[in-house]
Amino acid sequence: MSEESFAYTPGLAVTPLTYITRERALPIRGETLVNQGEKVDFETIVGRCYLEGPPYIVKVAELLGVEPEEVVRYLRVKVGDTVSKGTNLASYTAFLGLLKKSVESPVEGVVEGFSEITGHLTIRAPPRVIELRAYIRGTVLKVVPGESVTIGTPAAFIQGIIGFGGERHGVIELVSSSNQDVVGPDQIGEHHAGKIIVGGSLITYEALEKARKVGVAGIVVGGAKITDLEKVLGYRIGVAITGRENIGFTLVLTEGFGKLPMSKRAFDIFKENEGREAAINGATQVRAGVIRPEVIIPRDEESFAGALEPLGEGKMRVGSTVRIIRYPYFGEIGTVIELPVELHKIETESPVRVVRVRLQDGREVLIPRANVEIISE
Repeated sequence: MSEESFAYTPGLAVTPLTYITRERALPIRGETLVNQGEKVDFETIVGRCYLEGPPYIVKVAELLGVEPEEVVRYLRVKVGDTVSKGTNLASYTAFLGLLKKSVESPVEGVVEGFSEITGHLTIRAPPRVIELRAYIRGTVLKVVPGESVTIGTPAAFIQGIIGFGGERHGVIELVSSSNQDVVGPDQIGEHHAGKIIVGGSLITYEALEKARKVGVAGIVVGGAKITDLEKVLGYRIGVAITGRENIGFTLVLTEGFGKLPMSKRAFDIFKENEGREAAINGATQVRAGVIRPEVIIPRDEESFAGALEPLGEGKMRVGSTVRIIRYPYFGEIGTVIELPVELHKIETESPVRVVRVRLQDGREVLIPRANVEIISE
């Protein structure tokens, strides 16, 4: 394959202005609360649904010490009744009032059923309300009633290689003066509560803990030591699916594990947008159906009409800068030096398209094309 040949491959999107759309879908059918064309903010509730509460079995017969068929005589509630925690469900008095027993409801809910065979009551807890928020500031483009809402906005858009934590939003503030700087605890203060802080090449364990203590909403930085992240998370990292971690903030690494300077393009975009409010999401999936952590910085629609960069697949050529997204070279950055036409067998004996990459330390590796992504610069 000549130097003018190329292969399509996904890349991390890093752009100062594009048009972003996000579909916000309810987990089960419910109600949509906005209309097409409506303006929404980060916290706008765009949909709502109700998840059925769990059932609780109350063993009335055993608790009263009577036969199952006798329980109906002592019940103080009926199917369909709403009960509170502590409501008297059944009571039993014997021996001229000397022996008294009662059964109280362990939960709030509705009496859903009674079995004369077992003498058990079933109480269904109240439904759990799930509220779906817009996540980004923008305009409602499409509504599927009861199911989903699609929102669009012009925005600066930066993807990372891996992230932790879910959806949050906050004002962007740089805590590093360059993309090379290390973020320590002294760079983080109480005034960063609720903000998305942006650093350079590395954030230390002490800084991560300080960020959690002061209530930082999000952190974007080039890299972090995997051992430090595992101390924060409390378990070993398996690079597969992330985003549900309960660590108090959302973390996006733009380059990978270790001390890795954030790309100058990404750092400059953050610098240009300092003081603006952004959405951040650490959800990552590096297997089929790739999901990348992201930062979306909504911009004014009228001011930027017609000046948007499209997002899409990139063309990988000899000379392209790529990042490897699978072990054993996960996070390594290199330059494409060859795109062989013929298929090569990998360790699994499967024939695949490959690419030869020269890593930054000079090593040359031959890896499946699906294991790399283009770095936009």
